[in-house]
Amino acid sequence: MTTLMSKPVSEMDQPYSRRWAALGVLCLSLLIVVMANTALIVAAPDMTRDLGLTSTQLQWVIDGYTVPYAALMLLFGVIGDKYSRRGALLAGLAVFAGGAVFGSIADTTNAVIAARMIMGVGAAIIMPATLSLLVATFPKAERSRAIAAWAATSGLAIALGPLLAGWILDSHSWSITFLINVPIAAVAAVAAVILVPPSKAEHLGRIDWIGGALSVVTIGSLVYSIINGFHFGWTGGPIGAAMLAAIGLVSFVVWELRHPQPLLDVRKLGQRMVGGATLAVLLLFLAAFGAIYFISQQFQFILGYGALETGVRLLPLAIAVSIGAVVSGRITPLIGVRASIVGGMVVAAVGVLILTQVDGDSGYWMFAVPLILLGLGIGLSEPPATDAIMDNFSEDDLGAAGGLNDTAIELGGSLGIAILGSILAASYKDSIAGFISGMQVPQLTGELAQQAAYAMEVSGESVGGASLVAEEMAGNPLAAAQAAPLLDAAGSAYADAISAASWAGGLALFVGAVVVAFILPGKKAPVQEGPVSV
Repeated sequence: MTTLMSKPVSEMDQPYSRRWAALGVLCLSLLIVVMANTALIVAAPDMTRDLGLTSTQLQWVIDGYTVPYAALMLLFGVIGDKYSRRGALLAGLAVFAGGAVFGSIADTTNAVIAARMIMGVGAAIIMPATLSLLVATFPKAERSRAIAAWAATSGLAIALGPLLAGWILDSHSWSITFLINVPIAAVAAVAAVILVPPSKAEHLGRIDWIGGALSVVTIGSLVYSIINGFHFGWTGGPIGAAMLAAIGLVSFVVWELRHPQPLLDVRKLGQRMVGGATLAVLLLFLAAFGAIYFISQQFQFILGYGALETGVRLLPLAIAVSIGAVVSGRITPLIGVRASIVGGMVVAAVGVLILTQVDGDSGYWMFAVPLILLGLGIGLSEPPATDAIMDNFSEDDLGAAGGLNDTAIELGGSLGIAILGSILAASYKDSIAGFISGMQVPQLTGELAQQAAYAMEVSGESVGGASLVAEEMAGNPLAAAQAAPLLDAAGSAYADAISAASWAGGLALFVGAVVVAFILPGKKAPVQEGPVSV
């Protein structure tokens, strides 16, 4: 294919003159990948009503994107290194846009899940390509600033997804939230051809396909077991997937240690800088995605904000990430990588722990301050952590490095929603159970009695269910008097649930910060340990 930008960076005598414009293209590509994962937070209620989704189906509408996304990033990153990093970016944008078009016309649950899975495959190709192209395009002296912008974009997208989806849902159906990705992907693809120089590994041998298959099986099974086990119980399926993930992990490590050209040099994770930075990224996004998951429900179901209003009120997180990334770029050279990463993790942990003080009467500002602190923490920590990971891999292994970093992000997000969401759901059920069992409802028989029993069951399962039931009760003369008490009880129970989940997320992040502080080398320590080629 003939391109307008055909000269590789490796053949340039000087730094590529349009590298910052190229960075804008990479950030735009990253933007839609992350937005697609957060936009459904506000679109989910409309989809549930329109498609009649069960809780299991809704979970798979969301996680149909996550499983292939997490499982395939490492392999696709290496494939991009081997053949063409820019080619991988363009291919990923095409697959992503195709899945989005399919999702916009889908009218059944299975079709929507399939569309989300196609988009997840595209995202798995795009995300490591953006990071490996960034590192290949920028000279070493400017990489930390470029990575800070990349990291700030991911934080911006976390809040921008719900904002754009909310704006669209004010006047359109949920299907348009898929279609909005298509013009953005098209613009990114055209701009990539014009502005992003081609790049590939110069000395990469044959791809380790067996290692790639093992990585896909391991990560895919792990994410599947986490999602289903924590949300729906540890039955045969999740337990079997967890066992398969454990066997796959052992097999992958053994294979990679013996392979002359491994998909991922697993010894890197034993290096203090790489191992510590990877753990930091995973824990940061565990806390971030978990917090956004339950805060957005608080905004919609308890505080009564619409989809657009919810998106607007999540913006402080995005702004804080951007500010934190700018500050990180300035202070990390002064205080060192360890201090910046650990300091950011502590700031984020404080933000999450503030949410433990939420009660049934808490208003918006009780959530805005934690969002700001969480965003600042991510902005301070993620850029130097990502830079540390990428800096410890050779130029030929940038795809593997990007895949490792991005897998940590996505795995952390999956863990956050699954584990913290499970704690949230269990606490909510326990807190509202007494009210539900003692609730006075009219004496009904036949089909009406069954409907009433189902309504009580739904109200006891989730705050969203209680909100919808209260809405229906308010329009029914026989049950209108119980609508407000049910909503108040749900609000109090959900506040208890947020507190419980925030204790878990905040303490995990704080303890993780202590562990990362011990793992990472100090300011004066060399960046690399052992035989590392950069």
